Amino acid sequence: MSFNLDNLLRDNIKKLVPYSSARDEFKGEASVLLDANENAFGSPLDHHYNRYPDPLQHQVKEKLATIKGVPADHIFLGNGSDEAIDILYRAFCKPGVDNVILVPPTYGMYEVSANINDVQIRKVNLTADYQLDLDGIAEALDMHTKMIFICSPNNPTGNSIDRKDIETILTHFKGLVVIDEAYINFSKQRSFTQELTEYPNLVILQTLSKAWGLAALRLGMAFASKAIIQVFNKIKPPYNINQATQDLVLKALENVDTVNSWIQQTVAERELLIQELSAIAQIAHITPSDANFILAKLEEPRELYNFLVNQGIIVRDRSKVELCEGCLRITVGTTEDNRKLIEAIKQFYS
Repeated sequence: MSFNLDNLLRDNIKKLVPYSSARDEFKGEASVLLDANENAFGSPLDHHYNRYPDPLQHQVKEKLATIKGVPADHIFLGNGSDEAIDILYRAFCKPGVDNVILVPPTYGMYEVSANINDVQIRKVNLTADYQLDLDGIAEALDMHTKMIFICSPNNPTGNSIDRKDIETILTHFKGLVVIDEAYINFSKQRSFTQELTEYPNLVILQTLSKAWGLAALRLGMAFASKAIIQVFNKIKPPYNINQATQDLVLKALENVDTVNSWIQQTVAERELLIQELSAIAQIAHITPSDANFILAKLEEPRELYNFLVNQGIIVRDRSKVELCEGCLRITVGTTEDNRKLIEAIKQFYS
């Protein structure tokens, strides 16, 4: 049985007539806009924000298409990747009936969004080396399993998931396989975006919050088949990406060289940070990382976390997360940030 998108969609979504906004109903340029009940006199700002934004963000998508090598009609833009995650649940999972597979430890919003949408979660823990348990996933599947979420590079562990294992799932699972590549810019692994034509059940999530340094703008991306993107656009709010964000993102996307330089610096600092931390006797293990953070297993994690907070240094305590016992997740900072961190940890353990 081959992948069939229509079989996955909820019946109410198939029948849904999406809201048609004023800006959806004409194409081209106009000099007199009297269709959307806007304030014709402008806005009390230097830049005029009195007009509704492009509901499908065409300019931003065209620019992203040239950077990502993905056609614009295969791109969805959301209010962070969280919006895309929520839409996936609402489009494909019947509340109280369907289920999804999560592979902990992983990004927490997959579970939160499932709970909000009353979708059953089936957890298949990663192996001891933070890779997929393919046999466990196969055993967890049933006729109501609609999606499998895989974060690679994984959060909070930082490692990439074996590509062949992901391809095995894409080939054999007839539901959606959602690969979250929020940290792909820091990895040597290539993105799955180039595999979209090969796997019709593939959805890839990315973000401008990490490598691009635009976390405050809240712009997430989903890449998928044209048919799946049409489902996203059918469900999303009419104007989900505001005009200020679209303007600022377009300006930011002109600076690819700057971002690439930051990525190189981050990776170099990551390796130096790992080297420095590995020399501290109380740090037992650092998971190999393809992200802009590391997961360190160490002595007295909670006490160290509190000590760092008192020093004005904030890391993430993951010591109570299954398979991350005794661990702190540490974002790679600037050279100065990392120096202060190392000095504080050495002071704590001295």
